[in-house]
Amino acid sequence: MADPQPIRDLGLGFYFDDLELGQRFRTVGRSIFEADLMTFIGVTGMQEVLFNNLAYIESESPTGARIVPGLMALGIAEGLVLGTTLQKTGLAFLNMTMDIKGPVCIGDTIHVELEVTELRRASKGPRGLVRTNNRILNQHGDCVIEYAPLRLMKARE
Repeated sequence: MADPQPIRDLGLGFYFDDLELGQRFRTVGRSIFEADLMTFIGVTGMQEVLFNNLAYIESESPTGARIVPGLMALGIAEGLVLGTTLQKTGLAFLNMTMDIKGPVCIGDTIHVELEVTELRRASKGPRGLVRTNNRILNQHGDCVIEYAPLRLMKARE
């Protein structure tokens, strides 16, 4: 009987060596649910009327809708990115800049578009520094958050 084909792991991240300046990627989308908001504000303690008081939201919300904290939207976006580009190859999140451009609301579906903007080989070990410009877009194609993380990633050599 012949040896079976080797089993390959799916969903592994990119290595530093796999990336090129200007390379672009898009994640799958993910919808934001009421349960997501309640879990997030419960865990973080963000008990703010803008997030958990329906009467206040109906009269005072700038959008008239249930908005979610920007950090929650960022966290969900990072989950979309990490699960598809950095699994087993990401070593550290070093810093970032962030600009919130519009609201994310309950019922919105977001995805992330990334562009590689900086690549530098690390001074020690088989590693590299990677900066991307990440845009979180809603289901209408509106950019709601833009952020530029710098990460330490594994290199092949």
